Amino acid sequence: MKESWLKKRRWERCMHTEFQFHIESRIADLMQDGLTRDQAEERARREFGSLELAKDECRDERVFEPVDRSLRNLRHAFRSLSRAPGYCAAAILTLALGIGANTAIFTAIEGVVLKPLPYHEPDRLVMALLYNRSLKYATEVSYPDFLDWRRNARSFEQIAAFKPAGFDLTGPGLPQHLDGYEVSSNFFSILGVSLLAGSSFSPDNDRIGGTPAAVISNRLWRERFQSNPAVIGRSIILNGIGFTVAGVLPPSFYFENELADLYTPIGRVDPLYQTDRTVHDVICVARLKPGVSIGQALAAMKTLQEHIDDLNPTTEKGESAYLVALKQQIVGDVGDTLLLLFAAVSLVLLIACANVASLLLARSAVRAREFAVRRALGATRMQIVRQLVTESVLLSFAGGLLGLVVAKLVLFAILAAFPGGLPRAGNIGINTSVLLFAFGLSIAVGILFALLPALKYGNTDVQVGLREGGRSSTASHQRTQSALVVTQIALALVLLSDAGLLFRSMIKLWQ
Repeated sequence: MKESWLKKRRWERCMHTEFQFHIESRIADLMQDGLTRDQAEERARREFGSLELAKDECRDERVFEPVDRSLRNLRHAFRSLSRAPGYCAAAILTLALGIGANTAIFTAIEGVVLKPLPYHEPDRLVMALLYNRSLKYATEVSYPDFLDWRRNARSFEQIAAFKPAGFDLTGPGLPQHLDGYEVSSNFFSILGVSLLAGSSFSPDNDRIGGTPAAVISNRLWRERFQSNPAVIGRSIILNGIGFTVAGVLPPSFYFENELADLYTPIGRVDPLYQTDRTVHDVICVARLKPGVSIGQALAAMKTLQEHIDDLNPTTEKGESAYLVALKQQIVGDVGDTLLLLFAAVSLVLLIACANVASLLLARSAVRAREFAVRRALGATRMQIVRQLVTESVLLSFAGGLLGLVVAKLVLFAILAAFPGGLPRAGNIGINTSVLLFAFGLSIAVGILFALLPALKYGNTDVQVGLREGGRSSTASHQRTQSALVVTQIALALVLLSDAGLLFRSMIKLWQ
């Protein structure tokens, strides 16, 4: 680093010496023509033009000059912004609210909607239900329906059954009520889940009179059994029946209910349940065969269900098969709600950009004389625009860092706003994707609200800029600010109306 700095200093000295040599040579020529030293120097420098501009043009030819130029712009931006702490604080806080809200909603969308399910080839997983044609809604299936589907469905590699269940764990230790599922023996294999310890259920466990076995969650293993590996094969009492712990799930596993801690075989039910088609309390999850679409599988399942209806006319009436992608079933309408919230907070960010653009415009009007002086000294329009954009991006980046703190607070509010809890809430968190989103958004926002002042004052007329209190400049500034105010009011009205509609819809949804 030090060696590179020394090389740059030597290069600058050589460049300065080279320019001075040419100027002195021109001065000597003019003095031979009869001019005095002062006259010859003045004319030579006038012919040569701005020395600093010539140096900048030479620097632009260097390979690493863009990096050096960016560093110079950053240093100048720091010095310039440090002279206006009030403006910086207002801009950073305003941007932090807008960027933080957008980052929070994106975090929720990324965790709930965008991130794939944590299973093997999750795009091939579907939920299989029954659709009541008369009532027009999907419902669970009976256990005999599941057995028929498992035997006869040709579009699936596997099909498994599960249903929510509650368990009273009374031994060993203090009694505790736990949520869980009763599942078929192939439930974990169809999801492609490898257990952390032990093994899953065998077909022998999943039948009437089979050995009672249980698979426990990683959380229950840590909190109740202190992560003891010897828990495998140990007996526990569930609902008054002794079960043997067969396996422990990995910490990353969850299904619909993230609080589920126990899984037991569904096939241990009594014989009457296994033949009763009037009790619909089972949900099926299936893995499509490679190359089979949901539409093709649904057509085949409807044909199969019609055949089952014909064989059981007294119990199967007006029902058809229904398939939906597992991820769509788990996320439900929450994804649409989050996208609507994202659109709303995007309007908030646009309002914040308009506010900061107005602040930057006012500050740029005060600096109009500074820009004119820089133009008079040889600065190009692009250099002034680049400097203004650098200051804006620096502000927005600081706002983005503070926005990450705001995003954490907004996430707490979002999780608390959904009474039943967001699906896949365990995936919601600040990760690399979220940081990249916040970083990219900060840069985009910085460029966005800097465009108007940069375009307006980057081409400042030297004569007008050096003349203090120019009426045309003031009038133009007022017109631009008025346009920004109108834009903010329009966005605020749209946001307010959308917020009212969203609030009314959410109240109806919870009711």
